[in-house]
Amino acid sequence: MRQTINGADFRRLIISAAASIEIHKQSINELNVFPVPDGDTGTNMSMTIQSAVTDLKKAEDPTSIAASAMLRGARGNSGVILSLLFRGISKALKGVSECDGVLWAKALQEGVDAAYKAVMKPAEGTILTVARLSAAKAGQAAQENSYFEFVHEAAVEEARVALANTVNQNPVLKKAGVIDAGGKGWLWALEAMLLALRGEDVTISESAPVEPP
Repeated sequence: MRQTINGADFRRLIISAAASIEIHKQSINELNVFPVPDGDTGTNMSMTIQSAVTDLKKAEDPTSIAASAMLRGARGNSGVILSLLFRGISKALKGVSECDGVLWAKALQEGVDAAYKAVMKPAEGTILTVARLSAAKAGQAAQENSYFEFVHEAAVEEARVALANTVNQNPVLKKAGVIDAGGKGWLWALEAMLLALRGEDVTISESAPVEPP
């Protein structure tokens, strides 16, 4: 189990997350009913994170590059929230050569804080809810074990639980009988990061074009 990650590892994690969101963007679009059913959440999230990939591949400091590139390329509400989640993460990791589970939990929480500050009236059952509960679980896990992989795995597991519950938290989602689209995108990003951590990077060329939600 991985104890820490460095800048190169972080780059791989983000690139893997970007590939996963790109692969699944149509599935995310099809879930998109809140706040309006415009069917572009997956596309916006993918365009936002893909805007960082080119810069990331040649960056000496991947953390700051990821944040600034995503903010520049943010599309739609979901894209802005995604970029702010990574902005908070990058702020926590700035100037750090290695990140363990304790710091990662703090970084995830800073991402949540940044995203919530940008939303005037946060609604439950959205990507914000999934990110918040996931980060809180990461914080609990970090008190038990400081390994990066242990903490991130806990974050992923909680994100799955939180996402499944979004259909019960939001009346619009409940009426449509679907989970939150942005939350699903965030889960796919977190899962892809865990896969990359384990040497199973998600790549567009090796994966099916679209998988069901």
